[in-house]
Amino acid sequence: MPAIKQKTVQVGPCEVNTLHAGSRKGKDILLLHGMSFQAETWRELGTLEALGKAGYDATAADMPGFGKTAICGKGPDKVVAGLIECEGMDRPVLVGPSMGGRIALHFTLDHPELVGGLVLIGCVSVEENRDRLKNITVPTLIVWGSRDHIAPMSNAELLHKEVKDSKLLIIDGARHPAYLDNPELWHRELLAFMKENYG
Repeated sequence: MPAIKQKTVQVGPCEVNTLHAGSRKGKDILLLHGMSFQAETWRELGTLEALGKAGYDATAADMPGFGKTAICGKGPDKVVAGLIECEGMDRPVLVGPSMGGRIALHFTLDHPELVGGLVLIGCVSVEENRDRLKNITVPTLIVWGSRDHIAPMSNAELLHKEVKDSKLLIIDGARHPAYLDNPELWHRELLAFMKENYG
């Protein structure tokens, strides 16, 4: 079982709490979180362990105002950019559920040169980016719960239609945080996506 290490990363005025697992030689992955969750969720679920065990370089981060990261006067976009720079990440794969998906989606659209892949789970605010979705060219996995009553299935279908070569996974019977409802399927599909695109 790979060790999971806690680390505070100084991003400007922000002291960002992170959890890290895996090998520095593996593909970089940055795990964001939803409104009701935090970095610790990825440890509890087993995602950090699964990615670390597979040899990837996985970091889960608390956004300002969540978990152990205090509000610090910087928005999530600046914090994500700062984490990538401070931690020396090489075009990481951004994983974002719900609010974290919105952050990851906006960041990828605004800073395509800094992102190497995208995993969106029940992503919110898809419609407002409709006209730019076709600009996403990195490998993208879209995960949705069939019983998601917060982010409509039409958002998943829109993403899948507009993002070239994206893969859509519908988790039957799962709610908005679909990854929590079926962790085994979530981890299997995430690892398959990583292996297919990054080895």
